[in-house]
Amino acid sequence: MEKRERLQAAIRGEAVDRPPVALWRHFPVADQDPTLLAEAVIEFQRRFDFDFVKITPASSYCVRDWGVEDRWEGDTEGTRRYTRHPVQEPQDWAALPILDPARGVLREHLEAVARIRQALPEVPIVVTVFSPLAQAKNLAGSDRLLLHLRRYPEALERGLRTIAESTRRFIRAALELGVDGIFYAVQHASYLLLSAEEYRAFGRRYDLAVLEEAVSAWLNILHLHGEAVMFDLCADYPVAVWNWHDRETPPALEEGQAIVRGAVLGGLSRIQTLVFGTPQDVEAEAREAIVRTGGRRFILGTGCVVPIHAPEVNLRAARRAVEHAA
Repeated sequence: MEKRERLQAAIRGEAVDRPPVALWRHFPVADQDPTLLAEAVIEFQRRFDFDFVKITPASSYCVRDWGVEDRWEGDTEGTRRYTRHPVQEPQDWAALPILDPARGVLREHLEAVARIRQALPEVPIVVTVFSPLAQAKNLAGSDRLLLHLRRYPEALERGLRTIAESTRRFIRAALELGVDGIFYAVQHASYLLLSAEEYRAFGRRYDLAVLEEAVSAWLNILHLHGEAVMFDLCADYPVAVWNWHDRETPPALEEGQAIVRGAVLGGLSRIQTLVFGTPQDVEAEAREAIVRTGGRRFILGTGCVVPIHAPEVNLRAARRAVEHAA
């Protein structure tokens, strides 16, 4: 089976020649230049031959045109530390303009997307899209966001509407370049951060507005980040694949699979196994995940980005594991 055919069959719960597999990582320093980022992503895919490509830019790509600043300080996940948050006061949310994806850093990232699409015409590609609430966190900082959410909700909602519209416009432009879907990253659907009522008001309603723009794509993936995730609250989202830290927080992979209508993506521990384990550990964990899901409606991967110091032999083992499962 070709990659697209294999993934579509897996999403539908049909028989596949082998389970699909995909891993992704950050490319620090390279992610500051669209050409270098594209080259890094293309080379990574050509080296490992995964079933889809998830383009992973610096998380600031979508907010830098609003004045965010960040820098690379050696984090093992490849992420950058935010050094300037342009939203300081509640009234600052109203000053945010709707961004034009044909300008600034958004345009540069779309240039990288176009290069990757051209170089990998047969490989399904998804672009990373952060939820409006996740973007708001990076605009204001985590503590200030929660303060504004609870004390100045109307001001925050004005900002969220602007962020959501900007995000919809970016998705529209990315789909025009021929990507197959979005990797929609939700960071606040966690009981450790918000109540269910708070997430319905400030998260879910904007998630659905953004996801509506991507509904024509076939490979939309929902990523629920963190622990104690509100899985039930997001189980009906209009996506094809659900991804969460299944080796670190409930629900278990097979429990999530029983709740959603599409495929689940996970099964591998990105730290304990991919970083500290051996190739034999990777293959054993992959086999266990395949057995637990029955190998249907399942894509082998991790709950989040692969750390940049994960040994290459372990990434190769993940790719090899699905061949042995065939």
